[in-house]
Amino acid sequence: MKKRLASAGVAACMGIMLCACSPEEEEDIFTGDVAERLPYQDNLDLISPAAYSEIDGLDLEPGTYISVIGKEENSPYWQQVKAGVEQAADDLNEILGYSGNDSLKITFNAPADGEDIDEQVNILDEEMARYPDVIAIASIDEEASAVQFDLATENGIPIVAFDSGNTYQGIQCTCRTDNTKAAAEGASKLCESIGDSGEIALIVHDAVSENGKERENGVKEEIANAHPNVTVAETIYMDDLDGIKREAAAKQLGINLEELTAETDAQGEDQGTSSGETSEEQTPEEEQQSEELDQVNSLAESMSDADAVAYVLEKHPDLKGCFGTNDDSTQLAVEALSQAERIDSVTVMGFDAGSAQLFSLESGDVDGLIVQNPFGMGYAAVIAGARTVLEIGNEAEVDTGYIWVDQENMEEDSIQAFLYE
Repeated sequence: MKKRLASAGVAACMGIMLCACSPEEEEDIFTGDVAERLPYQDNLDLISPAAYSEIDGLDLEPGTYISVIGKEENSPYWQQVKAGVEQAADDLNEILGYSGNDSLKITFNAPADGEDIDEQVNILDEEMARYPDVIAIASIDEEASAVQFDLATENGIPIVAFDSGNTYQGIQCTCRTDNTKAAAEGASKLCESIGDSGEIALIVHDAVSENGKERENGVKEEIANAHPNVTVAETIYMDDLDGIKREAAAKQLGINLEELTAETDAQGEDQGTSSGETSEEQTPEEEQQSEELDQVNSLAESMSDADAVAYVLEKHPDLKGCFGTNDDSTQLAVEALSQAERIDSVTVMGFDAGSAQLFSLESGDVDGLIVQNPFGMGYAAVIAGARTVLEIGNEAEVDTGYIWVDQENMEEDSIQAFLYE
């Protein structure tokens, strides 16, 4: 950044010198100096509108506090978001000349687990208590923080959204991938790869986030509208895997879980206990049901997420494709199909490009990836927050972009900026 500013200063000086020359001396002279391209410029170039990649004119007051809250702390994707946040903070402080106590306070916090809604809400509560000038949040559950958002608004703390959309009416701006468009392109690529006919499975990272819903709908709408001979045979939600494990465990044990659960629930209502709890005295039948339920739960706890997905996919022996809506779900498809020895016969595509996904792409276990721009997303979220503080207006939606990556293009320089490990 210092080099870029220095180059700008040199250019300004050159302009003054040229203006001071007499008309006879004026001429365009190429000095050989070329403005240095930022190492993350490819990430910024993908952001639309371009104003959300630019720091010029954002004259924030010293000590301005922008709190950014993500979904997960340590995954490769969210580490890239954090890197974008921190780069935007560094760039703003540098161009404004702030250091020490005058520095802008721009923080990134997130739950350890990307599905921990309660922890994210707790982080939001803690940040609100520090009275930041603006909060940018990627909501795990779009409806979980409505009360906090109301309180923030009442206390003059505006809210910006990123990564996921949010139905809260007071959101100032949303910076994210066009999830519907991106998922539709991924679905189209998958359909093409399987000859535009047959069954596919969709693994969705959760059933509650806005981006999960948009990607699911993007895949299904693309297939319904443009690929009539392709069928989404199964949709698996990762936040439902515990229930799938219990179903799989019960089947393995030869137990009718639905019937068993209904009976124990009915007994619990009669005795004032819930399913899985026992009263002081049980009939022999109740003791057997309780023992069977314990067996199911014990076996389910020993199962991995891949076991659960493999169990569901076993129901579809003619499956030709599988699509994951984020890095974890894409890799889970690979693990489950490898475990079932079906990875060579089922085409896998999905979202994001962490080290595991890139390894799978190189090995041929994954055929292609929709790769988002998490660095650019973090950067744009800070810019949106700054614009909100300055009250200079925001777009309702900022598209942070995506690219398509496969074995043929993954080594290209223009692609490398978007791959993270």
